[in-house]
Amino acid sequence: MLQAAVCACAIVTQIAEALQYAHDQKVIHRDIKPENILLGRNNEVLLSDFGIAIMTQSSASQHPQDAAGSIAYMAPEQIQAHPGPASDQYALGIVVYEWLSGDRPFHGSFTEIAIKHALTPPPSLREKVSTIPPAVEQVVLKALAKNPKQRFERVQAFAEALEEASKEEASGRTLFVSGSDIPGQHPAESEPTAGQWKARPHNLPAQLTSLIGREEEIQVLCTLLQRPEIRLVTLTGTGGVGKTRLALQVATDLLDDFAGDICFVPLAPISDPNLVVPTIVQALGLEVSGDQPLLDLLKVSLRDKRLLLLLDNFEQVLGAAPGLSELLSVCPHLKILVTSRAVLHIRGEHEFLVPPLRLPDLTHLPESEVLSQYAAVALFLQCAKAAKPDFQMTPANIRAVAEICVSLDGLPLAIELAGARAKVLPPQALLTRLRHRLQVLTIGARDVPARQQTLRNTLAWSYDLLGVKEQLLFRRLSVFVGGCTLGAVEAMYSTLSDRPAYVLDGIASLIDKSLLRQTEQEGEEPRLLMLETIREYGLEVLTTSGEMQNARRAHALYYLSLAEDAETEVGGPQQAVWLDRLEREHDNLRAALQWSLGQTGDDESVEKEQDLEIALRLGGALRSFWRVHGHITEGRSFLERALAASKGAAAFVRAKALIAAANLAFIQSDYDSMEILCKESLALYQELEDLPGIAHSVYLLANVAWTRGDTATARSLLTEAQSLARAIDDEEYVAWSLFVQGLLESSQGNYPRARTLFEESLKIHRQLQNKRGIAHSLSQLAQVLFVSQSDQERVPSLLEECLALSEEIGFKEGVAASSWLSGQVALRQGDLVKARSLAEKGVALYREMGHRHGMAESLPALGKVLAAQGDYPTARTLYEESLAISGELGEKWVVAQCLVGLGEVVAAQRQLAWAAQLWGVAEALRDAIDVPLPPVERTSYDRSVAATRAHLGEGAFATAWAQGRSMTPEQVLVAQGRKPGPPPKTIIPPPTYPDGLSAREVEVLCLVAAGLTDVQIAEKLILSPRTVHAHTSSIYSKLDITSRSAATRYAIEHHLA
Repeated sequence: MLQAAVCACAIVTQIAEALQYAHDQKVIHRDIKPENILLGRNNEVLLSDFGIAIMTQSSASQHPQDAAGSIAYMAPEQIQAHPGPASDQYALGIVVYEWLSGDRPFHGSFTEIAIKHALTPPPSLREKVSTIPPAVEQVVLKALAKNPKQRFERVQAFAEALEEASKEEASGRTLFVSGSDIPGQHPAESEPTAGQWKARPHNLPAQLTSLIGREEEIQVLCTLLQRPEIRLVTLTGTGGVGKTRLALQVATDLLDDFAGDICFVPLAPISDPNLVVPTIVQALGLEVSGDQPLLDLLKVSLRDKRLLLLLDNFEQVLGAAPGLSELLSVCPHLKILVTSRAVLHIRGEHEFLVPPLRLPDLTHLPESEVLSQYAAVALFLQCAKAAKPDFQMTPANIRAVAEICVSLDGLPLAIELAGARAKVLPPQALLTRLRHRLQVLTIGARDVPARQQTLRNTLAWSYDLLGVKEQLLFRRLSVFVGGCTLGAVEAMYSTLSDRPAYVLDGIASLIDKSLLRQTEQEGEEPRLLMLETIREYGLEVLTTSGEMQNARRAHALYYLSLAEDAETEVGGPQQAVWLDRLEREHDNLRAALQWSLGQTGDDESVEKEQDLEIALRLGGALRSFWRVHGHITEGRSFLERALAASKGAAAFVRAKALIAAANLAFIQSDYDSMEILCKESLALYQELEDLPGIAHSVYLLANVAWTRGDTATARSLLTEAQSLARAIDDEEYVAWSLFVQGLLESSQGNYPRARTLFEESLKIHRQLQNKRGIAHSLSQLAQVLFVSQSDQERVPSLLEECLALSEEIGFKEGVAASSWLSGQVALRQGDLVKARSLAEKGVALYREMGHRHGMAESLPALGKVLAAQGDYPTARTLYEESLAISGELGEKWVVAQCLVGLGEVVAAQRQLAWAAQLWGVAEALRDAIDVPLPPVERTSYDRSVAATRAHLGEGAFATAWAQGRSMTPEQVLVAQGRKPGPPPKTIIPPPTYPDGLSAREVEVLCLVAAGLTDVQIAEKLILSPRTVHAHTSSIYSKLDITSRSAATRYAIEHHLA
């Protein structure tokens, strides 16, 4: 063994001399690594193990069998089966790197290391060991150049350069090999320390297996997407060739280029091109307003964003391609990577045809060690061992394995399916069957590409291996989108008059044969998933069999049954369970609706009418699901289409769908449409003498009257609705009628009466265990107590319970209401940071739902917080946006409150006469509708009015006030150059904090004030303790303090804690 203090340069020199002699004799070692560097009896360095050495060839090409060696030390060209003398230099460079730093540059699986050799620069030596001279690092890195021509001309030149570089170090320091780095020994690979790696803000799904054989494609695609002029790259190729997996790897490798801003958008669940933009918006998590076109929202949101969008499975939504071109034209920093079985045919598109995996040459079959490095073979072995852990490639089956891969054209999906069959078929038997299938299918359709024929043939082969009952089950499973449960499949069989008893065994068989996957669901049956490519093939054979319509109808009937079962439960104690179940089946529900709505045409068949009735019934049953989970626009769209297509449907079915559509229209404050829908439903229910339906219709019409300020009509209709509900013992609608009566009284300033009504509504909802009703009642009771300044100590607990219940059932409206109201409580307590955060959350949720009444109420709340922070321009814009919305909705009491708040803001900006005018308009409006100023506003209002009167003088103030009383809200805005009508969505700037503190520093400061240590803060914020220490040091410097107690005192004084 080498002594611990032997100079590394001397060792390298001796190795280089031995290698140079070999190279001069036309011999390439191909396996330089520490284990093969030995010490002789006289401490001379010996180079051993020439077992895989080869003679350099005169031909420019090398045979594939030349790809051998130890992957950790192999040069890129050696991995590609083109070794040369420079490959040994590269390997020696890896050894030197390891000796100097104590670690090899690349780690991972065989494939991962191979990719890194080909594409990834070695990590800096000096970052690992700071005492290494820069000149030495440069020499080692030159020996590790990816291109052999960029390395030293001879291996001896490398050794000489290394020795010279070490001598040039001014300190005279000599490079030593530490005792733990003695050749032949390997230190254990170190795990990254906790907190060293930090998740990036992307949504790329984690890959459970390594990508095999795509190194060249990854390099080419990364290079393409790094070129500034290339904006759109489409990965095309047959289904199953691995487009998605390749695209995900490319995106992962480009994370640093895009600073982590990469968004994966799976399009497999949708088939309507109109859903592509909403799906992208959803994946990006953008806030959606009720009336803004989503493509416009994308353009605005991404205009200055450097982002890579990965759109997966685009082939079924090609009609959306022009939208991508339009998006790219206005977003100069956006790039899009698409996977599709078809070219998009839009300007700027760069098509990349994904080739099959690399295959061996059957005429020069290499040994098993080399053969297993061919990507197609490596994938087959991986799948075979997954299915049969003791599977081995042996001299007896090596040719059969190679021929299987070649016969499948190197297509990953076909190879995966074949490998999975190794569980029951040995390679030779598998090959025999596969040869038979290819032979039979050579006379099949010739109007599709060869690879598509091969994939279809591969899937057909797998399908034909199934028994008759298995084939039937496979076809029927293909209609489920996004997976399903065993119960759903059994229900389909019952509907189709087949025995469901077989389903369990059939599912188990399909899972074994890799045509189906299973995932666990907490508290539920396992979920069955079919790969999209396989599902597409299943739909094809289902259509060919003539069973499509019956299967689709059975599918729709099952999800109709599920929706109607859920409808009876979503008002009770199992509300959260059923809503979650519907959310998991959202894609199937969409598919059922799309299919049932697609049954149109000139014929008037009974079946067509029944299918359209399914659509109406589904829409009616999904009302609460759409409302609670915030799918308002989607629900309205489906219901509008269903109602338009089925005017002759049964009266009860149509009336129920009308009620559902009216409910959703109410959430988006479309009161005109709501009134039309309610009146039609009322007429139908009256014709049917259906008292529950009449009660519901009257109740909704009362809501219309209330929102329009017609309090007399609203009171009358609510009394009627409540009487009807009590007559039929419908406690839920008794509670809702009381609730709306409370809203009416609250809007009129009758707070004691409103409080009583909300408490009565809350009591009934608690008895029914209706969590949505409880949450609604809690939020409104809290609001009444807050604005009336009575029983204030109850408000926080009421809002906390509302938030907890709303989050439990996914009730976005409840989360929004509790958030912005809690923000107002925080504002009253002086906690501006918390107040702003909560108010912004409420506004964002209301925007997402298109809930215009919620926006009208929450925007002034956020404006009040920003005004308290001194951001008057943004606060003013928020008030004006609320004024525009509430004015359109006819909600005069909200308009009056906005005018008061806006007056206080402009008064703070020294526009005193205008402030007086605004208050004059507000007073006149309140007088007209007989609504007093809420007590919670009185103190701030009186203080602002008094200050403004004092500054203007009594005469000028009175004149301005009188002018305001004679104006309309529109006129008072126009008087100051404001145009009536809705302003654009307010852009809220990031919060500003005192003394130049950043948002992160404020977070740290708050936690310091809460008594947390640096380590505890690091755990809470997912930072390293070192980073937290840097933040606290910066805070101390900015605040000119030296202790945690001083930091705590500062946080309290500035309402940050």
